[in-house]
Formats: sequence, C-alpha cells, structure tokens
Amino acid sequence: MKELEQQLLQLSAKIFQLLSHVPIGEERSTYMEKVDAELDERGKVIAKMHEESVLLSKDNSSHRVLLELDQGIQERLKLVMASLKKDMKNMQSSKKNEEHYINPYSSVRVMDGKYYDQKK
Repeated sequence: MKELEQQLLQLSAKIFQLLSHVPIGEERSTYMEKVDAELDERGKVIAKMHEESVLLSKDNSSHRVLLELDQGIQERLKLVMASLKKDMKNMQSSKKNEEHYINPYSSVRVMDGKYYDQKK
C-alpha cells in the first residue's frame, strides 16, 4: 500500500515537472504523447489504489502533498489546453486569411445580368 502511494507521488511529481514548460512547434506532438503516457500510467496506479480501498486523508503529510500535486497538475493541464486551443484558432484564422488572399473574390456573388436561382 505504501509502495503505491510512493509510486503515485513520484508519477505526480514527474507530471507536474513535465507540465511546467510547454514546447512550441514540432516538439509539441512528442511532448503531448509523453504527457498522455505518464497520465495513463498514473491512472493505472490510482485504479490499483481504488481496488485496494486506499483513501487519501489530509492528516497524512504525503497524502496532503499528493492532493496539492493533483490540483497543480489540473491547473497546468488547463493552461496547456488553453494554449492548444489558442494555437488551433490561430491556425484556422491564418488558413482562412490565406484562402482569402489567394482568391479575394470567392465570397462575392456577381450576376452580370443573368438569372440566378438561389434554390438548390
């Protein structure tokens, strides 16, 4: 039981440290895969702890550290997700701007005296 707590503490500290710096560009995909693998391993340890009915209490100092690390991990994951969402939004807007630059009149409807039926 103590070994599971120690393993969880080590994994949580490793993930917390890993989330302290988010790389930009090509390194991001390998970084996200590494974070995902570490989170999966941490989830397995937590599942084992649930099977053995291990409960965390705020009275125990190592349990308190685990709870603080968990909160820190959740906050840093939210920041990483916000960063990813921002980059995806920027990518979509730059793609749209590029398409508009290539064909600036694609959104303009000109009928030049022809009959145009809008029903399709």
